[in-house]
Amino acid sequence: MKAKERMAIERQTCAELSPEIRIDNYDEVALGFTVDLAQKEAQRCLNCKKPGCRQGCPINNDIPAFIGLVAEGKFAEAYWKVRETSSLPAICSRVCPHESQCEGSCIRGKKGKPVAIGPIERFMSDWMVYHQKNMSAECALPIGKKVAIVGSGPAGMTVAYHLAHAGIACTIYESLPVVGGMLKVGIPPFRLPRHILNAEFSVLKNCGVKIVHNVVIGRDITLDQLKNEHGYDAVFIGVGAHASRKLGVEGEDMAGVRHGIDYLREVLSGHKVDIGHNVVVVGGGNVAIDCARVALREGSENVSILYRRTIEEMPASTEEIHHLQQEGVKIEFLAAPVRVVGENGRMTGIECQRMELGPPDDSGRCRPVVIDGSNFVIDADCIIPAISQNVDHETDTGHDFELTRWGTYIIDKTTFQTNIDWIFSAGDSVLGPQTVAKAVYQAKEAAESIKRYCLGEDMQEGRDVRDLDN
Repeated sequence: MKAKERMAIERQTCAELSPEIRIDNYDEVALGFTVDLAQKEAQRCLNCKKPGCRQGCPINNDIPAFIGLVAEGKFAEAYWKVRETSSLPAICSRVCPHESQCEGSCIRGKKGKPVAIGPIERFMSDWMVYHQKNMSAECALPIGKKVAIVGSGPAGMTVAYHLAHAGIACTIYESLPVVGGMLKVGIPPFRLPRHILNAEFSVLKNCGVKIVHNVVIGRDITLDQLKNEHGYDAVFIGVGAHASRKLGVEGEDMAGVRHGIDYLREVLSGHKVDIGHNVVVVGGGNVAIDCARVALREGSENVSILYRRTIEEMPASTEEIHHLQQEGVKIEFLAAPVRVVGENGRMTGIECQRMELGPPDDSGRCRPVVIDGSNFVIDADCIIPAISQNVDHETDTGHDFELTRWGTYIIDKTTFQTNIDWIFSAGDSVLGPQTVAKAVYQAKEAAESIKRYCLGEDMQEGRDVRDLDN
């Protein structure tokens, strides 16, 4: 097919559950491509000589190659092509912000809409699951080395995957009673179905990865004990960013204020949490939007979001914002909280200020500026701040790690070693709250370094690690 013919094909869209149906359940909203839709969308790819999509993908997946295989109907081959670089394609295809990564760099998108790379990648993974295809690569024979992994989120899972396939025995220590970290207790099933998540987990178990639940490293067992008493050759820290960041306003400690990650963890762990009818979520990222959509499904009738900029600056994915608005959540733009109001230790609302946009700040987004005398109060039964997360350092007991001013681990950017040579880290623990794809890429590179460390090899030689700080 010639380029002109490919350019004439409109971007395909998949069916979705209607808002009326989905707000009463946690079923996945987007139903995914059919075979016909996936192949037709794949035909839109121009197979560029210098594909921008690969540069935009943090993992550097060979996107043109797997899209070409989908176009030919070679779905299993397409799946294994992406698995050459990505350990979690079914997850990345659903939760990563494709519009600012692969699709945002798609050359096809310069004239029209970019190729729907995320939905095509999802189709391949779903096809494998639906047809009960083998999703496990052959495991290597044990080489007599073992590594402890702290945290079972995307970084921990990826390190375990690559080390296990190199013959290194891995044990994941997870503080929660479930495996998956933020994937399981931070992302709702309507975005990431649990059967898909479990299919990815099964790949780890097939290579003998052990998972120990309800163990907090630093409290129940120390890092030194893992090395000196349990005989691990190295330790990987992938605890992620689970500590909610506070608003820093008066009254935030009143009853009725629940922080975003804490709220999602409670609900997604199966607990019934009654937060009232009138709920205000503060923030503009995916966590804030997930909180609002979960609150709707848990019975809160009047849910709104408070965001200090406009919709153009919201860091949440375009699809998430679209689904949120379809479901009836109001977004109060250009407004920021200044005080939680209440009485007798219980909040009754939140006082806000109107904002206007000034010159861009360090993030590249226009800086919000307060409009004097614009204060107003929103009545609420519950306030959910969801403005970002920090790394929880309970793990660090007994060691003086070098940290950035944001509380993330300082590592060697090639080897992913902390200042303690047998302890490695990657993902949100290093980058702060970022995308799953960035965690997967860094963890893959960290696994290579851990393998070399265990074997006494040069960890720098031949390495060309991509800088994902921004």
